[in-house]
Amino acid sequence: MKRNPCDIRNLIILAALAGPLVPARGDEPPVPTFTDVTEKAGIKVKLSFGDQELSNIVEGTGSGCLFFDYDNDGKLDIYIVNGRYRPDVNDNTGRRLKGKLTNYLYHNDGDGTFTDVTKKAGVTGGDAYGVACSAADYDGDGFVDLLVLNYGPNVLYHNNGDGTFTDVSKKSGLDAPGFWSLSGVWFDYNGDGKLDLFVATYLEYDGGKFRNFYPAAGYPGPLSYPGQADRLFRNNGDGTFTDVTQEAGVFNKEGRGMSATAADFLNSGKLDLYVANDAMESYFFRNLGGGKFSSDGLTMGLAFGEGGQGVSSMGPVFGDVDRDGKLDLYIPDMGYGCLHVNKGEFFEDQTNASGLALICGQYTGWGAILQDFDNDGWLDLFVANGDAHHEYGEGAVMAHNAGKGKFVDVANRSGPYFAQKFVGRGAAWGDFDNDGDIDILVINLGDSPRLLRNDGGNTLNHWLTIDARGPGGKTPAIGARISVKAGELSQVDDLVPVRGYLSQGDPRPHFGLGKAAQAERVEIRWPDGRTTVLTDVPANQILKVEQPSR
Repeated sequence: MKRNPCDIRNLIILAALAGPLVPARGDEPPVPTFTDVTEKAGIKVKLSFGDQELSNIVEGTGSGCLFFDYDNDGKLDIYIVNGRYRPDVNDNTGRRLKGKLTNYLYHNDGDGTFTDVTKKAGVTGGDAYGVACSAADYDGDGFVDLLVLNYGPNVLYHNNGDGTFTDVSKKSGLDAPGFWSLSGVWFDYNGDGKLDLFVATYLEYDGGKFRNFYPAAGYPGPLSYPGQADRLFRNNGDGTFTDVTQEAGVFNKEGRGMSATAADFLNSGKLDLYVANDAMESYFFRNLGGGKFSSDGLTMGLAFGEGGQGVSSMGPVFGDVDRDGKLDLYIPDMGYGCLHVNKGEFFEDQTNASGLALICGQYTGWGAILQDFDNDGWLDLFVANGDAHHEYGEGAVMAHNAGKGKFVDVANRSGPYFAQKFVGRGAAWGDFDNDGDIDILVINLGDSPRLLRNDGGNTLNHWLTIDARGPGGKTPAIGARISVKAGELSQVDDLVPVRGYLSQGDPRPHFGLGKAAQAERVEIRWPDGRTTVLTDVPANQILKVEQPSR
């Protein structure tokens, strides 16, 4: 069993002892197991889409979650988004749920348990039909704020710094009435030092009027409805935002955005945008600087899957899968998924060559996590799966990155959770117990969320977590590029925690170091372009580094 993590007040947090590993058989790699600690942790809720059974695309889209440290105590807290009963969405049998559904904020107590502080904090979500969430310190006051994306107007909660939040949605201009938002990516698109927001929106649901569909499918699919244009909001620095979608060059009249993310994919020092769309081409927006983007999805090889078809893309995650210094993309879908490997001037689809087509092809993928679960220096893949139109459960994917561009299916050795079937949707990653290995939070449709503790990832290999903070040291330096060199391992990651489906993960980039007891070099390129270089950094610690003031 795990021991309690070391005191977070130290800048260096040593790894705690972990649980047993699953031994390798023959040439199979040893892998950590994941233990379902949901009930033990005090997370005892059942999520709902506001109805008794799936009957439309709003209900089937599901919801997401996030890890974030809202009270600056060094421990990751949890926010979970939930649906609502709405007469224009749900069947009449869902009326008994009216006024009874809420979102959930769980405070991390530091001993493996969480306390429900939703009402005390004032972040229930009200009557809004919750879908997704993200968090960032948009006003630079040193406390992370919370954005809830809904079917209907979005809600922005300002963090008051005393454990409570205030709804500032209308004042900020981010309530976005008339839109169905599925993703909110915080990043500084124009280099002015303030966090802006890109909102991926889905489609215009008609309340169930359209009925010309194949009945066995359960309900009409996304092409039965008009799409909606995504929106980019510029942070004005006074608590308000301005819609700059068209002038920035990211306007498309009818996208069907399932989720989005941002990263420096082209190693230009600027954050680009990727939007995964449903049943149509996906978008890649190259950051040209000066607050302008160009739409280069087709020329970069990111608009479609390997077969050229517009697949049902879900939640995009990025990471340097082949460790060549360039960030790659994985997008789950209703087929085989898409692994787009970054070749510099274009991306190459290596879904089949990597073995992921065979591993994922039998499932309907939604929430993906691309992280190094065993700390060997190679990014592994988790995918939450579940039927799109019915409450038919599917097993989750756990694929070990064996290097040389190959993944190996290790789900049957990764713990009892992977032997069960769920209707998975959103998923988030985070080291909630600060012991040096990555844990998982999964949202399951019409069921309880699942908190999966990584048991053994920190005893297989060494690790290093970089807690890169902005000036003042209170909140994550979103947009920073982290590079780590340890022996023959060279790794990069961008501090943009909004990745995956409807969700956001740990804002502290995590690096497996393999057998290396230290990192010879850690370089942080801060959002303003300046760099901090650290040498001979001991392994097995959470290292807090603060961005220098101007």
